[in-house]
Amino acid sequence: MGVGEFLSGGVADVRRTARGFRWGRRGQVPRSAEPYVLPQHSTVFDTGWARRPAVMAAREIAQKVGLEPLFRSQVHTRVEGLDVLERLDGPVIFVANHASHLDTPLLLLSLPDAWRRKTAVAAAADYFFDTWWKAVGSSLVFNTFPIDRRGGSMAATPGEVLADGWSLVVYPEGTRSRDGWLQGFRMGAAFLAQTHDVPVVPVAHRGTFAAMPRGAGWPSRTDGRRREVTVRFGEPLRAAEGESVREFAPRIKDAVAALLDEERTSWYEAQLRRSAGTTPDPSGPDVAAWRRVWEQTEPVAGDAVGRGRPTPWDRVRTEARVRAKAALKR
Repeated sequence: MGVGEFLSGGVADVRRTARGFRWGRRGQVPRSAEPYVLPQHSTVFDTGWARRPAVMAAREIAQKVGLEPLFRSQVHTRVEGLDVLERLDGPVIFVANHASHLDTPLLLLSLPDAWRRKTAVAAAADYFFDTWWKAVGSSLVFNTFPIDRRGGSMAATPGEVLADGWSLVVYPEGTRSRDGWLQGFRMGAAFLAQTHDVPVVPVAHRGTFAAMPRGAGWPSRTDGRRREVTVRFGEPLRAAEGESVREFAPRIKDAVAALLDEERTSWYEAQLRRSAGTTPDPSGPDVAAWRRVWEQTEPVAGDAVGRGRPTPWDRVRTEARVRAKAALKR
């Protein structure tokens, strides 16, 4: 058996295991069917150790030797707008839409090394820090720190991490989208940016929901081919003098929405619509859930470029997608 065959078989084994594994060992009973339990204050988990030099060196090896080759073997990535970072110096807050567990590795691995090494990720305490092994693993590999969505006390606050010179990745939606469309933004990122006088870099992910939606344990493929996922960075934003957090937060969301629109059209068209205030609603159409999900599973622009002639099944899916879009407009 050749080395290529051995590696290919190993990845296939890992994929099959991941799909069948109950991540976090959570029950299979829907939460809606479980008895209500009053929220408890989260257990404090100190992640300061994850930003020490020795751990940073270990993370570099984990990301470059382990995570990056595995990630790129499963999805085809495309990065746009990274040049905006060349005009920035110091910490920033990356504010992104959140549709998949692929979002964080996609964003981090797209950053220049110098930025990636000094970027921390705000993660839900009740999900990534509910077991010790997930807390240690996510802190080590992704440099996460806990954010309590229920108001409990934390060992480290985003402000402290920013003050130490680290950039942050924040998902203002608070959780992954159930159908791939943008949800409401909380105001925490805008508050942090205004309070600490740091710029916000809007980020848009596209294709991650189709590749690995909520509930999936491993990226899917299309006819055996890697799906394309894109990450697009926008122009940095700062709170204007006298601008309140309530006024700044919608501007951040609008910037992310414009990037999503740009991914579907072009930079010029998206800018025209943004200046005219006619950017399509990023929360999606008010239609049946299956239609919303269907729309978000459409391949990103250029997904089929250079991948051979379309199969008959590709044409069937394209025709079905056209019919679904027509139904959305009714």
